Amino acid sequence: MIASIHEFRSPRARVGHMIKLETRHLRLVVAIADFGSLTRAGNQLHLTQSALSHQLSDLETQLGVRLFERLGKRMEPTLAGERLIARARIALQQLREMEHEVRQVASGRDAVVRLATECYTCYHWLPQVLEAFNARFPRVELQIVPSATSRPIRALLAGKIDICIVMQLPRDRRVEGTPLFDDELVAVMAPTHPLASRAYLEASDFAHEHLLNYSPPEESYLFQRLLTPAGVMPRQLSLIQLTEAMIELTKAGMGICTLARWAVEPHVRAGTLRTVPLTSAGLSRRWYSATRAMKTKPQHLREFEQFVARAVTGEPKLVEQIGAVVPRPLTLAS
Repeated sequence: MIASIHEFRSPRARVGHMIKLETRHLRLVVAIADFGSLTRAGNQLHLTQSALSHQLSDLETQLGVRLFERLGKRMEPTLAGERLIARARIALQQLREMEHEVRQVASGRDAVVRLATECYTCYHWLPQVLEAFNARFPRVELQIVPSATSRPIRALLAGKIDICIVMQLPRDRRVEGTPLFDDELVAVMAPTHPLASRAYLEASDFAHEHLLNYSPPEESYLFQRLLTPAGVMPRQLSLIQLTEAMIELTKAGMGICTLARWAVEPHVRAGTLRTVPLTSAGLSRRWYSATRAMKTKPQHLREFEQFVARAVTGEPKLVEQIGAVVPRPLTLAS
């Protein structure tokens, strides 16, 4: 039970005592719920296990109810804990949004859209979207957050970004998804590679190749959909987390990779790369935009989604439909 982790003196709140919940209490219960232990929650909050234990004990004493119990190696919330955690998540999100809005007002902008995409750090479609978006919303700033690329949904729920472009939506009511476009995952290689003339590749074709991949097999769409079901492991696997580096290594003949067809189209047109379909039927995916669930999505977010979908699917000269504008410099956020 939780008593083995921290001291718990009283199951009843003191009569007439006003309970004072602070943001540190809200962050505490959310961190314990997310990480399942005081040690890991403490690492996240930069506090010692002892300090966290005392905070939790004081909070439970104030509320007069247990919030967590130990089940095996994890700390699991009680019914009261679950209710507090749900409210804490909402309150913390509202605080983040409030701070974000105040900073926007202080900067003289109407809004800032912080963006991340899943897996791909190349944005060849972005200039066209940026130009059209600036023309339509001149007082809204667009920022790219590269640090959120590997875990965009987590960054979205943490309030670090406002919108992300992903392949899979979580089963989470806090996230709202909108289909954007379908694309095809293709093998990418130098034009001189022996496989470059093939009509398509099967899983077995990867067995003798050096594969440059963004993520490990357990997180990779290629492995999940094609290689692992066929029992195939490439001769060599290198994890490269920058698409630009992956493309340059592929151009140099150091290996092959798989990317969305649209992500490498400029290089294919330039003749520096060749793409080959995966399987005779091709390997297609659907991409979504994800935002935090809200009663009414702001107009600038709705239209940004439309601009991305139209730019990626090849609709030319979006800005001509809106009116020319001099684009503002793009901001990279940390």
